[in-house]
Amino acid sequence: MSQPIANYKNHRFPPEIIARAVWLYYRFPLSLRHVEEMLLERGIVVSYETIRRWGRRHGPDYARRLIGKQPLKSDIWHLDEVVVRIKGKKFWLWRAVDQDGYVLDEIVQNRRNTKAARRLLTRLLKKQGMVPKRIVTDKLRSYGAAKRQVMPDVEHRLHKGLNNRAENSHVPFRKRERMRQGFRSVGSLQCFVSLFSAVRNLFVPDRTKHTANQIRNHRLQAIAEWKSVSGQIV
Repeated sequence: MSQPIANYKNHRFPPEIIARAVWLYYRFPLSLRHVEEMLLERGIVVSYETIRRWGRRHGPDYARRLIGKQPLKSDIWHLDEVVVRIKGKKFWLWRAVDQDGYVLDEIVQNRRNTKAARRLLTRLLKKQGMVPKRIVTDKLRSYGAAKRQVMPDVEHRLHKGLNNRAENSHVPFRKRERMRQGFRSVGSLQCFVSLFSAVRNLFVPDRTKHTANQIRNHRLQAIAEWKSVSGQIV
């Protein structure tokens, strides 16, 4: 049996139920009330507010322990930012994905300038441990200025049409944003995207897996890893 990765002490429900509720909410386009109803169908009576608290408390631990993709020198980073309104104020979700659409990092900031772009690149270098083969962005000038400061020798391509990989990565997030009816704070947004992208990275197969058996095996491996990091029996 795997040791629990989080403190489940004083919880009324076992880790298997807590982890399953969190998985359902972050893996599929469901509202908290949908997850509440699905658990009720199984005879598990729990409120949607409790499910929300489970996600806030245990989600960051799950996300940190999910195995990330091994960085390669041949990786291409696609960078983009998307506006998110919180209580009528604009914030920017800066995201970096690789050539396979795997989310490398994302950070919520209140500016769309060189300082914000530099912070994203600095975080990426620290997290990945190496520079990419090239970076691809839209024509926002802040990327070029930040790149010259942080990684001056890396090739930089500025073209909106070449950056579809990053722009497409916003689509699943936008669907969840609508389902949630927005976010209440910057903290809740950052907490949500950290686990949401980690779970999506884990369960969505890369482009090299085409056959039904390959996709099925990938999902089975992902389920086993999720059970391991959430302290369930594998």
